[in-house]
Amino acid sequence: MKSTTLAIGLLFVSVPALADLPVIIKIPRLTLEASEKIAQGAIAACRKEGIQIGVTVVDRSGDPMVFMRDTLAPRVTIEISRQKAYTAVNFNAPLSTMENRFTKPFSVGKVDGLLFSAGGIPIEAAGNIVGAVGVSGAATGEQDEACARDGVKSIQMDLEMAGP
Repeated sequence: MKSTTLAIGLLFVSVPALADLPVIIKIPRLTLEASEKIAQGAIAACRKEGIQIGVTVVDRSGDPMVFMRDTLAPRVTIEISRQKAYTAVNFNAPLSTMENRFTKPFSVGKVDGLLFSAGGIPIEAAGNIVGAVGVSGAATGEQDEACARDGVKSIQMDLEMAGP
């Protein structure tokens, strides 16, 4: 009886707190122009190393904003870069830190569309995740990820100055 009374009491205590919540949440969004600059920055960084890549920039929901494939990058880079970006935004972590995290059968790593291979990183603006970038085509995931980082660095100042 005491636990039921306590539970009902807690319910009424939490209801006023819910009333204080906003009815609209303002969510920062990555623009098409920023997405293009990130993709172009990643391609430029890899070209300096003689590497042809595909790069995908996704919004915070994991939907593609921009995809670019360098002239000689294989077609397979289209899907791989998209999956890397999608995974990075959904886990809000560089994929290089997650490569061995999901190795058991039937783990979350087996969900279609997720790819735990270095080369995808989240994009943050003013402390908010706004998207991710995925790169494919280099000989190693570390090279892919370095190009992804350079792509984000190309607009880093703008991201840091982004207001709420």
